Amino acid sequence: MLNASENRITHLVGKSYRERSVRPLVPYDGLVCEFLNSLSSSLLTDKMAKAYPDVISFAYWCRKANIARLKQEHAEIHTRLGLGMVFHVAPSNVPINFAFSYVFSLLAGNANIVRVPTKDFPQTRVVCNVINQLFEAEKYKSIADMTNFIQYYQDDEITGIFSSKCNARIIWGGNHAINSIRKLTIPERSIEVTFADRYSFCAIDANSVLQADNATLNRLAVSFYNDTYFMDQNACSSPNLIVWLGEKDVLANAKERFWHSVYEVTASKYELQPVNAVDKYMLFCENAIELKKITSFKKHGNYLFRIELARLPDNMDSFRGKYGYFYEYNAQNMNSIAHIINTKYQTLTYFGLKKAQLLDFVVKNRLLGIDRIVPIGSALDIGAIWDGYDIVRSLSRIIDIK
Repeated sequence: MLNASENRITHLVGKSYRERSVRPLVPYDGLVCEFLNSLSSSLLTDKMAKAYPDVISFAYWCRKANIARLKQEHAEIHTRLGLGMVFHVAPSNVPINFAFSYVFSLLAGNANIVRVPTKDFPQTRVVCNVINQLFEAEKYKSIADMTNFIQYYQDDEITGIFSSKCNARIIWGGNHAINSIRKLTIPERSIEVTFADRYSFCAIDANSVLQADNATLNRLAVSFYNDTYFMDQNACSSPNLIVWLGEKDVLANAKERFWHSVYEVTASKYELQPVNAVDKYMLFCENAIELKKITSFKKHGNYLFRIELARLPDNMDSFRGKYGYFYEYNAQNMNSIAHIINTKYQTLTYFGLKKAQLLDFVVKNRLLGIDRIVPIGSALDIGAIWDGYDIVRSLSRIIDIK
């Protein structure tokens, strides 16, 4: 299949492509669910895995109870089978994403070739080592025969070969990377699912912050930290813009209380590299030139930069924070920001607001964007529904019988 190109590929999990089985399973196949529970147990007891919170989160996601819940929530009236072979291109900046992509497709009943990031993430080694150990068991041989994890540097020839043989292709990454890979054709009956660069924001009710006791406020600050600093705001679901809702006389006190708590958590947990502090300052200099409606700039050491805007530009999604750099806007209600929402908007995190209120904001304004609405602290919680896709259903087919 690959011939001379194969020596440019590093095999992390799985046998030769020529021996791989592509015969599909039904979604949530019993053996697959058992394998994922074994993967969860093995990772949770692995000494190396315990050093990486994202690996442990992945392990908890794979546990038996969670998979059973997903199966029940997504119960089908139709008989389904996987599509066959799915080729995954994982993002380069999120270490554990490749594993989630694999699991979603495996739950759909597919064989998988997963191109993992070439960057040497220790999380990749931990997950691959545990999976290889599990595949030594005879009972998981059929799943092992459906699995390949590979690494190779950007190579259109190799990507084109895998693309030409797949029944589905999943691409995670920036817009340029997706458009480049899309030039490489897939078979006519194959499907493609893309997870492109997205933008996310947060909405906070000022009165709720003022009314929160100290313990609640500290939990909120830790949750916000996990949403943002954990991935240096690189995750598409990490908020860049903070929308404050409330009357003018309470906003200042609520902000002071919230950001002071966030600063204390960040100063105790976050290792800010000097080069990142310089990057934040350079970003502020750029914003001072580009953004005409900055009303204030507040700096909490080098850990936290806040840029308050008097007006949100239509292209707000092009202004992104990093390493603890946030844009703020005061709004009377959510409807006043509807004009900035486009297809690039993915996740809205919130505190102190009602679910129905936020859902009405999206539906009644007929917004093109916002696929997820989750409480602060859940921004990075990936699920079987992502970017508006039901991934398991998207990667399986209906067997219609009358």
